[in-house]
Amino acid sequence: MTALIETAPVITAANGALRRDFPLKPFAIRHKLAGHPLLTLPRIAQLASELPRDLIEYNSGKVAISQDPDAMPRVDLNPVEVVRSIETAGAWMVLKRVENSPEYRRLLEDTLLSVARARGFNSLRDADFEQVEGFLFVSSPNSTTPFHLDSEDNFFVHIHGEKLFTIFDNADRAVVCDEEIERSMTKHRNLKYDERFAPRGTEFHLFAGDGCYVPYQWPHWVRAANSYSISMAITWKTREVRRLNDLHFFNSMLRGIGLPQKPPGAQPMRDTLKLAFYRTVTTAIRPLRASLAMRRALRRIALGKRANYYLKDA
Repeated sequence: MTALIETAPVITAANGALRRDFPLKPFAIRHKLAGHPLLTLPRIAQLASELPRDLIEYNSGKVAISQDPDAMPRVDLNPVEVVRSIETAGAWMVLKRVENSPEYRRLLEDTLLSVARARGFNSLRDADFEQVEGFLFVSSPNSTTPFHLDSEDNFFVHIHGEKLFTIFDNADRAVVCDEEIERSMTKHRNLKYDERFAPRGTEFHLFAGDGCYVPYQWPHWVRAANSYSISMAITWKTREVRRLNDLHFFNSMLRGIGLPQKPPGAQPMRDTLKLAFYRTVTTAIRPLRASLAMRRALRRIALGKRANYYLKDA
């Protein structure tokens, strides 16, 4: 694990939020990543040309907050063209797992090291920042990211433009029920949104240098304002998050064969047995995931025919 570097914090939060609210509640942050060379459009276009195709997802930015994934409007451009023409493309794009590039991995880890130090830890491991990953978002003006939740914790840093980020309590089952959480993690992330949810949300108004902490599985939706935007999600998975994710995935598979399960935590002994079986199976097939073709096949077997929707030719 990278040793702690004596540098000024990259991410900061007011009023002691990093110690008081982390990791249970969202809060506003400030950061020093706006203008970083790796987070400019030319460098992002280069990254789009280098990443495996199944790590790049994009579609029209003109979608509903409660967007039906089967009716996702497409953009007739290749990934590099989307980035280069983002001001006029009417598109939304995410480049996933950017830590596959050593330069981006260093950026992610150095940023989280500053958070670890602010919280009194000496390393990423001590702070429980494991399985560090990065997701870069490039959006045309007035684009919408539909209502969804993510299966990791996340420092969302805004780099360029203006965004509205609205987040909801993950314990509020009036907004998202247990079955929807399970489905969104394993089939498609989009959730059903009702305008009656609006008063329950917390909105962060983001400009370059702003951001927010997004706790595990807190539902949210995002909208860009009148200029193109660049943002990045700096994510990690703790041991507990990996355990919960594995249980959600296995429960989804059992539900798919007519055996719906109670959510993680409701039956601890059964959770232990399911987790042991699931991890034995996934460990055995992990080497197969080195191939793009095999990754596509495995997603289709495990998650259904819509699992590879974002790999359709532009």
